[in-house]
Amino acid sequence: MQQPRQNPLGYKSIPSLLRGFAIPSIIAMLVSSLYNIVDQIFIGQGVGYLGNAATNVSYPLTTICLAIALLIGIGSASRFSLHLGAGEKEAAEKVVGNGICMMFTFGIIYAVLVEIFMFPLLTAFGATSEVMPYAETYSRIIALGMPFLIVTNGMSNLARADGSPKYSMTCMLIGAVINTILDPVFIFIFHLGVAGAAWATIIGQFFSFLFAILYIRKFKNIRLTRKDIGLSLKECAQTASLGMSNSLNQVAITLVQIVLNNSLTYYGAMSVYGKEIPLAACGIVMKTNAILLAVIIGISQGSQPIIGFNYGARQYDRVRRTYKLAITANLIVSAFGFILFQFFPYQIISLFGTGDAAYFEFSIHFMRVFLFMVLVNGVQLISSNFFAAIGKPVKGLVLSMTRQVLFLIPLVLILPLFFGLDGILCAGPAADSIAFIVTVILIGKELKKMKRMEQQSAPALS
Repeated sequence: MQQPRQNPLGYKSIPSLLRGFAIPSIIAMLVSSLYNIVDQIFIGQGVGYLGNAATNVSYPLTTICLAIALLIGIGSASRFSLHLGAGEKEAAEKVVGNGICMMFTFGIIYAVLVEIFMFPLLTAFGATSEVMPYAETYSRIIALGMPFLIVTNGMSNLARADGSPKYSMTCMLIGAVINTILDPVFIFIFHLGVAGAAWATIIGQFFSFLFAILYIRKFKNIRLTRKDIGLSLKECAQTASLGMSNSLNQVAITLVQIVLNNSLTYYGAMSVYGKEIPLAACGIVMKTNAILLAVIIGISQGSQPIIGFNYGARQYDRVRRTYKLAITANLIVSAFGFILFQFFPYQIISLFGTGDAAYFEFSIHFMRVFLFMVLVNGVQLISSNFFAAIGKPVKGLVLSMTRQVLFLIPLVLILPLFFGLDGILCAGPAADSIAFIVTVILIGKELKKMKRMEQQSAPALS
C-alpha cells in the first residue's frame, strides 16, 4: 500500500485536507451563485420587481446548465480520484480527456437548443405576459454563455481533484469580479436594463472559461496527450453514472422551480398578492438560499477528492472521518443560515430592491416558512455526493431525488389544495424533514458496511 503515501490525500491530516480543499471550493461555489445574486440585486434596483421575476423565470435555464456541468465535472472528478487512489494513471488520463470533450460538445448543443425553444421554455417556467419581455431578453443573451459555464465548472472540478483547489477557485473568481464590475456600468450608466445584466454575466463567464482551459496543460498527476482527447461512449456512460446524482439534484431543483413558479402564480392570482409578487418573492428566497447551498456544496466538493482517493486506496477509516467532519461543518453553517433567515428576513429582502407593503409581507413570510428546516437540508446533499465519490451512483441518485422529486414536488401540488399559498410554503420544511430521515437511514447502513470492510482488510494490510 505505497500509493496512498505518495499523495497527501492518503496520509495528511483530514481537517487540514478538508480546509485546504473545501475553502477554495466554497469560495468558487459562492462566486458561481453570485452571478445570479448580483444580477438580481442590480436588476431589482434598476428595473424593479418585474425584472426580478424575469430572472427567476430564467433561472431554470441556468440550473439545467449546471446539471450538465455537474454530470460531467463531478463524474469525471470522481472517476479521476478513484483511479489515482488505485494507482491507475492511464485510466485517469482517459477519464480527463473524455470529460473535456464532453464539456464542449454538451455545452454547444445545450445553447443551440435553448435559443431554438426559448419561448415555450419560458412559458413552461411560469412567465406571465408582463414578465415575458424581460425574461426573453435576459435569457437569449444568457444562453450564449452556457458553453463557457459548462466547461468552466467541469474543469474546476477536475482541477480540484488534481490537487489544485485554489486554481479551481480562481476560475470562478475571475468571472464574478468582472460580472460585478460590469453590472452597474451596463444597467445604470448605459441603461441596458436586464440585457446589461446578461451581457455582464457572459463576459465574466468567458474570461473564467479562458482561465479554466489553461489547466489542460497544468495537471499535476497526469500528462494528457492527443490520444487521450476524444469521445468514447463507454467512458461517457461511466462518467455520467457517477455524476448522475449531483446532476439530477440540479434537474430536480429545476423541476421544483417550475412547479413552484406555476403554483405561486395560480394560487397568487386567487389571493390579495396577485401573480407577480409571489413570483418575485420566490426568486429572492430561492437565490438567497442558494448562497447557503453554495457553501454546503463547497464543503461537499472539497471532501470528494479526499473520500474518493482514500476509498480507492481502501483506507476506509479516513473515508468515514472525512464524511463526519464534512457533516459537522455543514451543520454549523446551516445553523448560521437558519438564524439569518428567521431573524433578519427584511434586511435580506431589502437588498433586492424596493416594493410595496404587500410585497415585503409575503416575501418575509415566504422566507421564514419555506426555509424553516434549512438546518438539516445539507445532510442529504453531502450524503448524496458521498455515494458518488465512493463509486455508488445508484444510492447517490436515490438520495438526490428524495427531497426534490419524491417529496417536495408532490407536497407543493397537494398542500395548497387545502391551505392555499401557505400550503406551498409549508411544503419546503415538510420535504426537508422527511428527506433527512431517509438520508440518516441510508448513510447509517453504508458507514456500518464500511466499518466491516475496514476490519476485514486490516489483516491483509498488516
